[in-house]
Amino acid sequence: MGRGKIPIKRIENQTTRQVTFSKRRAGLLKKTHELSVLCDAQIGLIIFSSTGKMCQYCSEPYRMEQIIERYQKITGNRIPEHDNREQLYNELTVLRKETRRLQLSMRRYTGEDMSSIPFEELDQLEQELERSVNKVRERKNELLQQQLDNLRRKERILEEENSNMYRWIQEHRAAIEYQQVGIEAKPVEHQQVLDQFPFYGEPSSVLQLATIPQQFHSYQLQLAQPNLEDSNV
Repeated sequence: MGRGKIPIKRIENQTTRQVTFSKRRAGLLKKTHELSVLCDAQIGLIIFSSTGKMCQYCSEPYRMEQIIERYQKITGNRIPEHDNREQLYNELTVLRKETRRLQLSMRRYTGEDMSSIPFEELDQLEQELERSVNKVRERKNELLQQQLDNLRRKERILEEENSNMYRWIQEHRAAIEYQQVGIEAKPVEHQQVLDQFPFYGEPSSVLQLATIPQQFHSYQLQLAQPNLEDSNV
């Protein structure tokens, strides 16, 4: 069963249209190349897709510019070359005038060259400067208020931290004082023990041992007698 003939009209579906364009473009380039090689023909082919993408083919060893130039010589149709120098000169003149006008306007705002300004323009200039100064002051006051709010917020944070620290110290004051008393009492007791001995470290002779104060009483060891009743049991 043969394939049905496709009607030659614009394909409405964009995806189908793009696929068809790609396939037929490849076929057209292939046929163009075959015609150029088999018949020794000079062919220049330019294709623009619906999206603006360009595709071209030119018979070797020529370039597309040579093919177009030959076409123009034979047909007598010359592509007009647009001279943009006059347009650029006009645009440059307009830009210079605008720059000059802005420079004169800036000199007025800085208080320079005021002699040629009429009274009405001076009054208008004064009003514009006053509005500008008011806007600057409003923005300045807004920034100062923001800085003041930030400082107040930091102050509240520091006060809360200080209150929490004070509360913690009050809750643990008894334990802290007890630890401090214990640390201060230990060196005193140790020094009192050392003061009872006339020497520091180990005694160097028997005479030093004899000078130990009498409050250290001697202890005698006695052998314990066994309990015979317990042994009979």
